[in-house]
This record gives sequence, structure tokens and C-alpha cells, in this order.
Amino acid sequence: MNKPIEIAWIRGGDARCDIQPDKPPGSPWRLVLLGAPGVGKGTQAEILCARLGACHLSTGDILRSAECPTCVTRSQALQSAILNMRKGGLVPDETMLELVGERGRCLRCCGGFVLDGFPRTVAQAEGLDELLIREGVVLDAVITYELSVNEIVRRLSGRLVCPDCKAVFHRTKKRPIREGICDACGGRLVRRADDEPDAIRTRMTLYEEKIGPLLEWYARKGLLIRVPAYGAPEEIYARMWTCRQSLRVTAASP
Repeated sequence: MNKPIEIAWIRGGDARCDIQPDKPPGSPWRLVLLGAPGVGKGTQAEILCARLGACHLSTGDILRSAECPTCVTRSQALQSAILNMRKGGLVPDETMLELVGERGRCLRCCGGFVLDGFPRTVAQAEGLDELLIREGVVLDAVITYELSVNEIVRRLSGRLVCPDCKAVFHRTKKRPIREGICDACGGRLVRRADDEPDAIRTRMTLYEEKIGPLLEWYARKGLLIRVPAYGAPEEIYARMWTCRQSLRVTAASP
């Protein structure tokens, strides 16, 4: 199954993907993925999209792409979001909702979608509900990937980055050919300050405080799937497919 090129998600408006998704097996899935840094959410998003024929819709992709003016037409909402980030602040809920709302064609994609990085608050989730009603589609499930804090610390504290070309390595999972040297450009690899164990634990405490109300909100709506995120990516995917049996979903297994 071809993986869609999500250029339309980045461009917004009436833009179309260069490659349209294949007809999904069964009904299209429309999912929200949640999870702390280090749980492997991005890898699971890739697996889900490849197997379901869905588009991976990452709000982070939109915000990062705004730094490349040749690729993105900045709407008023996108410009507002960039200004907030450059000042070191959070993007307001209403701005994030406007950003997602500008991508209505992507939300209506025949292959469904995997929404990554949004919503992050109950207010955003309520706004997303209204947006999906307006677009005539329904959210099928919200998947949250869960790991112990100690395991997340182990994963993230082993991460190494190249300040020059931004390549990412890991002390055990993706070792560079030469110790401490970037394979891509020869720069010296470093561990970011926010990947120090104490900093990771602080981030996790903040994450859990913020995400708790959102998880409770989706649990009350009967949409939440909790998936332990230990093991290999294929094991996690299989575990998710088993956990989904607890929900009344209409999509067929790929």
C-alpha cells in the first residue's frame, strides 16, 4: 500500500497530495495518537499509516515547515503560531484549532488520518470535535502509548544529536560508526540539556499533569485505548490491535 505524501497537509487550503492513498481495507480509520516523548509514537504512526492507507497529520510538521517559506504559504494562524514560538511561548488553543481547521480536505481524506501532536488539552479536544462534525467525519479512537518513567529516561538519556546537521543517534540503539562523531557530517555529537535524566523526569511530571485531564475526557467518551509501549515496534502494533477489541470500532483489520 502506497504511503501518501502529506504535502497537502503542509500547504493547507485546497492543496492535494501528489499521491492519493489507496482505498483502505474496510472503513477508513481516523485516529488521535498520544504519548510522552520517547515512547515510539512516531514509529507507530508510520506503521499505522502504511497499513491503513491513512495520512499522518502532524501539527509539528506544520510548525516546522513554516521555517521554509518556499514550501509553505503562511496563513494568518500559522504566522501567529510562529510568533508565539519565537517568543518562547505556547501556541494558544484557538490558534492550533484554526491551523487544523485550515486542513479540512486532509481531515476528509478517503484514507482516514492519524492526528499526531493534537489535541493536547481538553479545550483543544472539544474544538476538534466541533471541527470534525463540521467536516462530516467521526473520530474512531484515541491511542495513548504508555511507558514507565524509568524506561523513558533510559531511552531519551541515551540520545545523541549533531549540532551541525541535526542528525540523531543513540548510545545503544543507533550508535555512530565512530564514537561521538556524526556519520553524516563529521560533527561532534552531544547530549542535549533537556535529555539529562533530571530534566527528563521534570518534563515527564509536567506532561502527566497536563495529559491526565485529556485522557480522562476521552475515556469517558469511550474512545481511549491504552497501549503499553515496551518491546519491538511490531509487538507494540500487535498489542494495540488486541487492545482495540475493547472499543466498538467498525474498521476491518488490515
